[in-house]
Amino acid sequence: MLQVLAVTGPIYLVIAAGWLATRWGLFSRAEMRVFGKYVIHLALPALLFNALSQRSVAEVLNPVFAAAYALGSLVAMAAGILWARRVAGKPLSASAIVGMGMSCSNSGFIGFPLVAQVFGAGTAGVGLALAMVVENFLLLPLALAIADGDLGEGAAAQGRAARWRTALAQSLRGVVRNPMIHGIAAGFLFALLGWRLPEAAARAVNLFAASCAAISLFVIGGSLVGIAARGMAHDVTAVAAGKLLLHPLAVLAAVWLLPPMARELQTAVVIMAAVPMLGIYPILAQKHGHDTMAAAAQLGTTVASFVTLTALLWVLR
Repeated sequence: MLQVLAVTGPIYLVIAAGWLATRWGLFSRAEMRVFGKYVIHLALPALLFNALSQRSVAEVLNPVFAAAYALGSLVAMAAGILWARRVAGKPLSASAIVGMGMSCSNSGFIGFPLVAQVFGAGTAGVGLALAMVVENFLLLPLALAIADGDLGEGAAAQGRAARWRTALAQSLRGVVRNPMIHGIAAGFLFALLGWRLPEAAARAVNLFAASCAAISLFVIGGSLVGIAARGMAHDVTAVAAGKLLLHPLAVLAAVWLLPPMARELQTAVVIMAAVPMLGIYPILAQKHGHDTMAAAAQLGTTVASFVTLTALLWVLR
């Protein structure tokens, strides 16, 4: 257990440092958004480029990893939507946000640092790239399209279909503009063609990539300051259980059902599914008026994940 805590402990100590620094006024929440922009636009793209460009295409393109992550995530999303719709009686937009929270991981800000602690940055980078492709091209566009498709009881089928097409088009435009996708695409291209950056440029990219893990975890901690979960225990518990328990179990089942892959990739895909939801979850929920619930669920899930991730790593070891 001490070996496992040596892996998870640093992750949550940096998150706690970000929370304390923001809580005590050293940084503001607005400044956390600036740090977050740095990670999203510079550090993470550099990290993804490094992880992919320095490996062969055969190592990078692992369809079994992507399929296991996609299948397990779709099961978790469907379960979240069904629970919210049928059990909690929520409207379709709120149900889609619940499904998103249960299925879309914070693979860049928490998943990568955690897998890197276990297997090193190479495996973690490949896992992060494949997970982000699934999240950005499948899970997020699907969840947002379902949320935007809620036109009310009397909506015509034609109007609903038009709204779905518009929502999917908006989601895909966001994917095309995503700098992390640019890093993935450039990394794939360099791996495919066998290119290498000049030494000075490569060292600069390495510097950006090396800064990613600590700053991303620090941002997570600072972003949790000021979030209150009072009065939403039922929703928070359901979303947290779906994200931290159902999602990794569904991905694990997919790993068992699909053809075998390297043991470290099997472990990495389950860890990626077991981390809390993506950092912009409340922002995506804000458009539909569910940002308070999403922020509370993010807080509860992040706090609870210390216990669940430590237990998961202990079991996997």
